[in-house]
Amino acid sequence: MNEISIDCVIFGFKNGILNVLLVKHAIGDSKGEWGLPGGLILKKEAIDAAAQRTLKELTGLDNIFLEQLKAFGEPNRIPLGRVITIGYYALINFDDYDVKAGITVSEAKWYKIDSIPKLIYDHNEILDFGLKKLQTRILSTPIGFNLLPEKFTLLQLMHLYEEILGKELDKSNFRRKILKMKLLVALDEKQQDVSHRAANLYKFDDAIYKKLSQKGFNFEI
Repeated sequence: MNEISIDCVIFGFKNGILNVLLVKHAIGDSKGEWGLPGGLILKKEAIDAAAQRTLKELTGLDNIFLEQLKAFGEPNRIPLGRVITIGYYALINFDDYDVKAGITVSEAKWYKIDSIPKLIYDHNEILDFGLKKLQTRILSTPIGFNLLPEKFTLLQLMHLYEEILGKELDKSNFRRKILKMKLLVALDEKQQDVSHRAANLYKFDDAIYKKLSQKGFNFEI
């Protein structure tokens, strides 16, 4: 058997926590085990279309902006035969989507990034590669437009970076560098109904956000 498949690493951000979407297989040799949403590419199907179809069929997620990771093709990655898989990844606010288990899976569930179980085949490796890709991307492309509230504090934005990068950042250094980019618009507003000292609120500058998304930057923190 020589096949080509798709596997999707879908990261979701909620309440300051990074998660990944996993599915529990309901049939086949991997029945009862957890893995990334994935499946075989149909004979006359484009790979991008296969990624969208597979994700929708297994999890209900539709019209997700997916980016290609790379091909994973170790000869023994699947016991039943040679299957090369093409990885995709995305970062979404999962409050915006209704996840539901579809064909061939019994569950579709978000797992915190630090609580991932042992996955089928080489799916832990694919997930790790996707996370490293996301960590590289966040330092060269603005992220957060769809993950944070419309109005947010610098601390909320910094926590987003910390959660994705998996490390603690220096508050004053982060503040200095992010404000230097002119990406944020300071609002004449402060947090409401908080027990601590109310922080200033910001929003993204749409034009600068779009420009930096296309052009990129080098955000060393």
